[in-house]
Amino acid sequence: MIMSVQRRLLPNISALAAFEAVARLGSFTAAARELDLTQGAVSRQISLLEEQFGRRLFERDSRNVRLSSAGEIYAEAVRSALGQLRDAALGLMSNRHSGILNLAILPTFGTRWLMPLIPDFVASNPDITINFVTRIGRFDFARERLDAAIHHGQPDWPDADSTLLMRETVIPVVSPEFLASRDIVTPADICRLPLLHMATRPGAWSEWFEEQGLSAPTGPGMQFEQFGTVAQACTAGLGVALLPQVLIAGELQRGQLVPTPGQPMQSRSAYYLVVPHDKRGHPPVASFRDWLLGQVEKEPAVLAW
Repeated sequence: MIMSVQRRLLPNISALAAFEAVARLGSFTAAARELDLTQGAVSRQISLLEEQFGRRLFERDSRNVRLSSAGEIYAEAVRSALGQLRDAALGLMSNRHSGILNLAILPTFGTRWLMPLIPDFVASNPDITINFVTRIGRFDFARERLDAAIHHGQPDWPDADSTLLMRETVIPVVSPEFLASRDIVTPADICRLPLLHMATRPGAWSEWFEEQGLSAPTGPGMQFEQFGTVAQACTAGLGVALLPQVLIAGELQRGQLVPTPGQPMQSRSAYYLVVPHDKRGHPPVASFRDWLLGQVEKEPAVLAW
């Protein structure tokens, strides 16, 4: 009798995959296309689940399909369970039983600073597989099935530990050609030049001008979503950019970008490794944290800033 109840509570994996796809896409047709099935096959899988549990999972009409209240609750659990199964399968296939680290990184910080160092982590931790995703801003660790994140901001992420990695110093930079073609002697001269802005840091230039004892210009300027794109635009001579030194070290060393007059400014935010409380004891997280802090200590430029 107990075994019969247990079996009833364990639905077919194909039915769960169909349910998750319809719940996520909001369409039987889209789910069928994603799963390479007919729409009728997907519908039958959903019907099997509803018959098995005796609950309606979707509300249907002639135009739309939406989760029922019971379906919404079940969808969260199924999404998490399928994610764990995928992670376990990846671990088995890659023979990395001792650990998988699902890590969220910032796009430019990840590619320019972190990624060149990752081969060292892989060499010293061969039994840990890192899966990278790009995220900007806060997110739900449990929903995204992520173990840790590198975050730029304040150490105030709810239900998580924030470990300081490094402060951030920003400086105004231009291309050498841009500098040579304009009379830039004092910080005040920057006020009349085209400024390049980061959409995620709309107040950065105002803060910098304030620290120089100047009023920020009010004219519009180009906006960009990522620091890498801003650096490219600045290298192309489109204007003056206020950029973190740690992210443009290569351009500064190669002479592609040069500082303008004016004092560097330490950002009010910093880079942190954020770990949700329920992942503090996860061995791959602990290994990565120790390694990452060791890399920060080795960086003389970071320490100097």
